[in-house]
Amino acid sequence: MPTLVEIVPFDPKWIDDFSRAEALLRKVLGVSVVAVEHIGSTAVPGLPAKPILDVDVIVPSLRDIPDASAALIDAGFEARGNRYDDDVWAFLLKRPSPQIRVYLCPPSNLTHDRRVLFRNYLRQHNDAALAYSTLKHRLAEQFPYDGDRYTSEKSTFISEIVSAAQKDMG
Repeated sequence: MPTLVEIVPFDPKWIDDFSRAEALLRKVLGVSVVAVEHIGSTAVPGLPAKPILDVDVIVPSLRDIPDASAALIDAGFEARGNRYDDDVWAFLLKRPSPQIRVYLCPPSNLTHDRRVLFRNYLRQHNDAALAYSTLKHRLAEQFPYDGDRYTSEKSTFISEIVSAAQKDMG
């Protein structure tokens, strides 16, 4: 059964929810955690979002992914696979809002680096965050039960912001 693409107003509690999620992930994964990053729209103050925390967990190497995956599954996370062949493995903890979507990845992962650039740019550029908010609302109306299409339709905008962020850095 398709799931509704629901965009809700920013909730300041998401910051505390992330802190609790980080503590849980560090406990579950132990020493195999290099870093835990709050990514996605819930990590951008003021930005509307789907009520799901997106969290990148960096592990020491690709060799650590199988053990970290097993630990997440044992803790109740549902494995969602490596959908884009980018060395990022997704997991979902279904629970009352907000759910937690975790992405395991090795250091220097391009997908992770792009997500951090995008998040940081939106945090620093209100005009870009507003444009992204407008796009998200339009796409949620246009594709209310097609999360994959909702996500794919954002890719051009995201790529443009990542390019702008890279130019700002260099």
